[in-house]
Amino acid sequence: MTTTTNSPTIILIAGHWLGAWAWDEVLEHLTADDARAVAMTLPGLDPHDPDRSSRTLDDQAAAVGQVMAEAGVSEDQPAVLVAHSGANAPASLVLDRHPELVQRVVWVDSGPAAPGSVFAPDAPQELEELPLPPFEVLGEQAGLDGLLPEVLERFRARAVPEPGPVLRGPVELANPARLGVPTTLVCCSIPSAQLMELARAGHPMFAEVANLEHLEVIDLPTGHWPMWSRPADLAKVIASAAS
Repeated sequence: MTTTTNSPTIILIAGHWLGAWAWDEVLEHLTADDARAVAMTLPGLDPHDPDRSSRTLDDQAAAVGQVMAEAGVSEDQPAVLVAHSGANAPASLVLDRHPELVQRVVWVDSGPAAPGSVFAPDAPQELEELPLPPFEVLGEQAGLDGLLPEVLERFRARAVPEPGPVLRGPVELANPARLGVPTTLVCCSIPSAQLMELARAGHPMFAEVANLEHLEVIDLPTGHWPMWSRPADLAKVIASAAS
């Protein structure tokens, strides 16, 4: 694979229950276009980790930082951070702690976490992990549009339960510089017009969007997992954001 020295490294982070494998099809398209891209598995989502159910948001944010360091990311060569769904929490922590290392952040059917937000505030302390719900339940929470039966079978077979500490952990943010990092919102299951309306209305899930200083919004209509339903189109959006 040939790359230009000035092309940023793209760090791909999938959401709950998923590992680096979730980006396989997107990576094929990105690397075919000579992009430098790395998909990672967050701590807690490696099925071979015996301590995975105790991993925390801090562990996940630190792991993103480690992957960036191993990829040679620096202030002179910042990365493009791509975060899907629930990966927004550790990605928001990385933006808060190291905004100078991120050239652009791409939220895939997701968005920046608000300070102090908790993904599952009602999750009991005794909950060690949350398995992937039945698809009829999941489909009520996030659109399954565009996912073929064989894709759903792979999702079910490879999904790893989400650690309880990650679900209960507050996203502690303090650095306003995170709001100045150029941002691309890829809107899939919610149209951009509706999302921006919710942001302006102060909806807790999207309120932080209204505070972003450099925002690009792109519609990619499909379900909540565009890396499987529209991988080529998602790769084009990511490559464009990184160019």
